[in-house]
Amino acid sequence: MSTETDAAGETPQSEKKKEMRAIVLTGFGGLKAVRVLNKPEPTAGPGDVIIRVMACGLNFQDLMARQGALDAPPRIPFIMGFECAGVVEAVARDDGKLKVGDRVVAFTDYKAWAELVPVREDCVFRIPDKMTFHDAAAIAMNFCVAYILLFELGNLSPHKSILLHSAGGGVGHAVVQLSRTVEDVKIIGIASQGKHDALQGLKIDNLIERGTDYTVEVRKICPDGVDIVLDCLCGEDSGRGYSLLKPMGKYILYGTGNVVTGETKSIFSAARSWWHVDKYSPLKLFDENKSLCGFNLRHLMYRQDNAQYVAEIFSKIVKLWEEGVVKPVIDSTWAYEDVTEAMQKMHDRKNIGKILMDPNEAPKLKPSTPVKGKKSDSEEKKDSEMQDDSEVKEKSAAT
Repeated sequence: MSTETDAAGETPQSEKKKEMRAIVLTGFGGLKAVRVLNKPEPTAGPGDVIIRVMACGLNFQDLMARQGALDAPPRIPFIMGFECAGVVEAVARDDGKLKVGDRVVAFTDYKAWAELVPVREDCVFRIPDKMTFHDAAAIAMNFCVAYILLFELGNLSPHKSILLHSAGGGVGHAVVQLSRTVEDVKIIGIASQGKHDALQGLKIDNLIERGTDYTVEVRKICPDGVDIVLDCLCGEDSGRGYSLLKPMGKYILYGTGNVVTGETKSIFSAARSWWHVDKYSPLKLFDENKSLCGFNLRHLMYRQDNAQYVAEIFSKIVKLWEEGVVKPVIDSTWAYEDVTEAMQKMHDRKNIGKILMDPNEAPKLKPSTPVKGKKSDSEEKKDSEMQDDSEVKEKSAAT
């Protein structure tokens, strides 16, 4: 993927603003709509800081954003991405909590996939000097989400059981690691068959193949049901998850991955996912002693102004990291120019852990395509060798 300039008309050199590379969504749809463009460098608005990005994370909601499946997206074209780690390059005010040069991680409302990112100061958190930027980008969102799901919403305690969807992803790894801080917790993970071998060392008690009727297997393992269901899929999995709860159990929805089926948005898939979500009345929950919860981190921070709450959770995660209790699992790191390949890998659910992007990473070498009508180097070499052979034969015949 080449870097292109996003500009309309010519601007005198003296008036041109400094530019940066950014991953821009030019239209809702497939991978071709995701492009690396040159965009003007941002300036810090009131209450903002500017971060020089060193690493950023790829999440499933980025795939949904590309397809136009998230609520109230910005007008296209826009810079993509919801989390990054880097260094504070500029601040709007000198009396804020952050200073130029601070090493930080940030949760953004889009715009994270660029070389420079403007972010609300209260959504930016310092990281320890010993924590790498890659580790910070892999820890921040995944472990904050996992911690809130388990301890703030799920009230995880000893001798409980968890049904975990997408156990091989970044949040899945975080859930397993955090669950192991509590005594005697049984984890039943659901993941693609191709990931099972790689997940053997993750201390998941039972692994079930994605795409099978897992309700039967879960019933065999936990005849009375499970205490917590963590669902990032929605659709028909919502009803299945609720049916597997034991009394006093909690079903927690934190994603709608079933909406993403193909490369582009499918109205049928979205409607099917919505149709398969069972409707529960408070009376049903009252009668069955069960609870339903939902969690959306971006909404919590940017629509409901609870960034301080997330900051407190992140500080707890950092403490666990410093104690060696948790450690991020990074699947792969990609250059900005290779973002479409990274997205495809996540779409195919082939990642084991977190997928990162690094603006300083060199892009992969792409096979060169010969110019039409022009021979490739190998073809020219072959022709040259044939010509040399012909000349040798002619000389031999002459003598």
